[in-house]
Amino acid sequence: MPDVMPDAQGTTVSRPAARRSTQRWLPWVKVAVFVFALAPLLRLVLYGFTDRLGANPVEFITRSTGTWTLVMLCITLAITPARRMTGMAWLLRVRRMLGLFAFFYGALHFTTYFWLDQWFDWESMLRDVTGKRPFITAGFAAFALMVPLALTSPHAMARRLGGRRWQRLHHAIYAIAVLAILHYWWMRAGKNDLAEPAIYAIVVAGLLGARLIWMLRRPRPGARDTL
Repeated sequence: MPDVMPDAQGTTVSRPAARRSTQRWLPWVKVAVFVFALAPLLRLVLYGFTDRLGANPVEFITRSTGTWTLVMLCITLAITPARRMTGMAWLLRVRRMLGLFAFFYGALHFTTYFWLDQWFDWESMLRDVTGKRPFITAGFAAFALMVPLALTSPHAMARRLGGRRWQRLHHAIYAIAVLAILHYWWMRAGKNDLAEPAIYAIVVAGLLGARLIWMLRRPRPGARDTL
């Protein structure tokens, strides 16, 4: 069977030609994704310089960085379902960048907490993490799990760990997403404002539920595309 595939007009082109076409515009897609992912930080910087962070700047920064951590996690988790439904394999080429941006905003969120909120009060933070405030415990656990994923994201680390071990490690993104939802839910529960956490919980449940359905219907042990 010839190695061909239909193009947008219904004619056929060779897979190498299609791959070369993708390689031409993929760098521009990556640039666009990078700019999109960096925009929330640029917005924060702009608001800081123009004194638009509100009456409580620390709360504004904490809320913004936390929200964008969760948004980036959701988008990262959505890449595989989108690829499966559309057949656009190039989506996988931007997943690592989005995952690293999720870690980046998570790091900003955590830094805002222990620096601007707690002012390096290690005893207070230890009490928070060990159960005084459960939403802090869940958030800290999520961030702690994100660290090894970020450190092993380079291709060289994936080769060093081996495909199967790297995949098992990066399955932690599922636990991270659940912990991030718990963190947000418990934080907003104290204010009786669960509308936004419920939306994110539904999105994450849908994304993880789709994976569970695929796993039960078409189990493919050792498949590379599992995240």
